[in-house]
Amino acid sequence: MATQYEIGVIGAGNAAEGIVHGVLRNSVLLEDRIIASDPNPQRRELFATRFHVATTDDNRHVVRESYILLLAVKPQQLREAVAPLAGQLGRQLVISIAAGVRLGDLKRWLGGHARLVRAMPNTPALIGAGIAGLYADPSVVFGERVAAEQILGAVGTTVWIDDEAMMDGVTAVSGSGPAYVFYLIEALQAAARDLGFGAEQARQLSVETFLGAARLAASGG
Repeated sequence: MATQYEIGVIGAGNAAEGIVHGVLRNSVLLEDRIIASDPNPQRRELFATRFHVATTDDNRHVVRESYILLLAVKPQQLREAVAPLAGQLGRQLVISIAAGVRLGDLKRWLGGHARLVRAMPNTPALIGAGIAGLYADPSVVFGERVAAEQILGAVGTTVWIDDEAMMDGVTAVSGSGPAYVFYLIEALQAAARDLGFGAEQARQLSVETFLGAARLAASGG
């Protein structure tokens, strides 16, 4: 199927913004090979001006003209967003980053389309330092897995999960994990303030302690 775009993004929110930024920054694709769809004109304008990619409010156009679809819609809105697309998909690879949405449900909403990858990136992906768990439907071929890995790998590390049931664990550990880290940093900052440090010094001491400890852990120390 000849397509105008390599990646079509449905849902131009913060998560999609981080991924598109990473894809372009790491030269995975050029701007003219990406299109993003969103009902919000301000989000479309942001993508057009910041990334110089094509934008639209027509999801069907994205489906017709894209080789890979990235579904970056909020989980509670995903069914409504993709239902009109059922029956319009050809052989496209569809990557969903909607937390908690199982591929069986997505497959049903898309009229039986099976070339699906479920991904769970986390918030540090916004600065290219995330980690994402990925699970692929058995019908996804090696080259498509590589493509999914390149896209999510542009914003951090990727880990393939063999059992979709474990994706809930990915959400619990790496998806929710940053919130626990932020909480601990805030607690350490508060303790530093109680010891008499000013706000900036308390923040620096706390954040750099976590950064250093994380690097030490990553090195095996």
